[in-house]
Amino acid sequence: MNPALIDTHAHLDDDKFQADLPAVLERADAAGVCRIITVATTAPTSAICVALAAQHPALAATIGIQPNQVAEASPTAWDEVVALVGRDKVVALGETGLDRHWTYTPFPQQEDYFARHLDLARRHALPVVIHCREAEADVLRMLRADFDRHGPVRAVMHSFTGNTATAAACLAMGLHISFAGMLTYKSAQSLREAAATIPLDRVLVETDSPYLSPVPLRGQRNEPAHVVHTASCLAQILGLDMGTLAQCTTRNACSLFGLTI
Repeated sequence: MNPALIDTHAHLDDDKFQADLPAVLERADAAGVCRIITVATTAPTSAICVALAAQHPALAATIGIQPNQVAEASPTAWDEVVALVGRDKVVALGETGLDRHWTYTPFPQQEDYFARHLDLARRHALPVVIHCREAEADVLRMLRADFDRHGPVRAVMHSFTGNTATAAACLAMGLHISFAGMLTYKSAQSLREAAATIPLDRVLVETDSPYLSPVPLRGQRNEPAHVVHTASCLAQILGLDMGTLAQCTTRNACSLFGLTI
């Protein structure tokens, strides 16, 4: 049996999991997924993720406000997130970052909250889960400023969709790179080319459940068990057997997020 996998990014607070989360977690365990990080996008979902992690041994949680959710955040939302730092099984801040695809949140406000997450992470020695959509240059600009002031950035570019140059810039600043189901899509050849350049000690896998189901499950609700398809694709790209890929990505996830298995 292959070494266990870790799904480093799932939204298990999503309504799509409300009816059958225990069964979802059972299927993940049966597929060899030993740990799942349930990732927050708002202050309320931060609290939900912390509660889910307390209820289920396989789960750990992040806390944070996703850039597209910032504009609708309440005046107390940031303080609510800060208050959750230090709670049991909180392993990262985020997801945070920048998004130019959607226009829900004015860009300066996105930058403000991204900077808040980076600062809070530094102060509490936590990694950061970074969302980047059509904003690679902007994310790199802010990460570089943080790197120049403080040194290596303990973070992951989640559901990476950038090119080889963006990946190289992130790696140079100390980040990890995580791949989701898009890696398996026929149209994603340039993403596979970028994946082939990632060192084995910096690569992670995720589902971004319930979104981005990998081939051969496109169109279905995604769930943590499906990370095996992305991992298999990544193993082929990197010229590894599945066991070695699982061993590397699990070791990296444990190192970045302070997990034990």
